Amino acid sequence: MLDWLRHRARLRAWDHDRALGRRGEDLAHRLLRREGYTIVARNYRTRGGTGEVDLIGWDGDALAFVEVKTRRSAEYGLPDRAVDQEKRRKLVLAAREYVRRAGVPWEKARFDVVNVLAEGKPVVTVVKDAFGRTG
Repeated sequence: MLDWLRHRARLRAWDHDRALGRRGEDLAHRLLRREGYTIVARNYRTRGGTGEVDLIGWDGDALAFVEVKTRRSAEYGLPDRAVDQEKRRKLVLAAREYVRRAGVPWEKARFDVVNVLAEGKPVVTVVKDAFGRTG
């Protein structure tokens, strides 16, 4: 019973933009799995709360840390333009913590960005190795 109430409260608290972002993450997750990624984590947060990664998955021998950006349209450019230097720095911090805890060599880390344009039928594209391991 309590789980149902918690879920109901969360639905009330989510605004349209947050729901759009969640839908974009779901679409990105499905696309990455179809492309052969093995997703090992969703919405990974660091212990200190300094960073968050939307999706983490193996693509061959590379461990991809994936940032998903969703927009209603490309009127102001592709969504990945929103991944600025500060966001990259936080992604790198979260990735460093994850690889350290998982025992994965840093050299296997890669950063991908998934663009989701939700205007009409959603268009989902992957930008592999969007930026280097230094952010």
